[in-house]
Amino acid sequence: MVHSLQINRSTRYTLNNGAEIPVIGYGVYEVPVTKTAQLVYEALKSGYRHVDTAVVYENQKEAAEGVQRYLQETGTSREEIWFTTKLWNDQQGYEETKKALSSIAEDVKEYIGYVDLILLHSPLTSKEKRLGTWKALEEVVADPSSAPIPVKSIGVSNFGIEHLKELLEVAHVKPVLNQLELHPWLPHHDLRKFLAEQGIYAEAYSPLTQGVKLQDPELLQLESKTGISKVDLLLKWSFLQGFIVLVKSDKVERIKSNLNVLPDAGDGSDASISLDDETWKVLDKPYSYEVLTWDNNDPTTYAK
Repeated sequence: MVHSLQINRSTRYTLNNGAEIPVIGYGVYEVPVTKTAQLVYEALKSGYRHVDTAVVYENQKEAAEGVQRYLQETGTSREEIWFTTKLWNDQQGYEETKKALSSIAEDVKEYIGYVDLILLHSPLTSKEKRLGTWKALEEVVADPSSAPIPVKSIGVSNFGIEHLKELLEVAHVKPVLNQLELHPWLPHHDLRKFLAEQGIYAEAYSPLTQGVKLQDPELLQLESKTGISKVDLLLKWSFLQGFIVLVKSDKVERIKSNLNVLPDAGDGSDASISLDDETWKVLDKPYSYEVLTWDNNDPTTYAK
């Protein structure tokens, strides 16, 4: 049996609000602020159409500058590029979110005009704060002209099932996605099942485990046996799960090679990625639960 998916680097998934998000994104977590604009520009030049930043990364302005430079130099329309940012914990709450939107507008509006997606970065606040933020974001989506900056879609990050249930009980607008640490050692099957039932996409950050597992003996053995690099093996696994996948690097060549795991678009007729069943069985670890980020604490289990 071969596990295969018809997908290429130009593929976009349709979210529950009808927006179409590129299946692979360039993330700028821990990318130095002095390099961010140039690296975002290089990523877009390489073929990425999706940029992921956050307020707490302190480089969202520079990420937007990189997008603007690419648009101006190539004549590409703004609608072709997807731009995500995230509200940090101290920006959660109805009034706090209103202020945060003004701050985001000051950083990025002159460069990119609007934000495609804003996420709550984590549930590590309180139910009152989380729901207050969601109410403020729903108002922006409902009436973009009333906001400091238009926002097309809203979602969450690091939310567990209980956080999602409390949100869905009162939400008029569903989250379009939940951005999570996802890789073979943390597959989050129960959470992903709930997301699928609700029509909410799973978006994978740290698909390469932030390098922690790149010397894993099983992974190295697969690399040797298949001739597929360990990085490509992990990325293929993520795409075959149906995730929207975020990759990051501050090295131009690595940015390009991470994109190359997906076939060229061509006419899209036969573009696919695949893994044979033997390789899949080694990589697929449905009961594994190794959190490699957030100081090894899983924010999806936060219960306040």
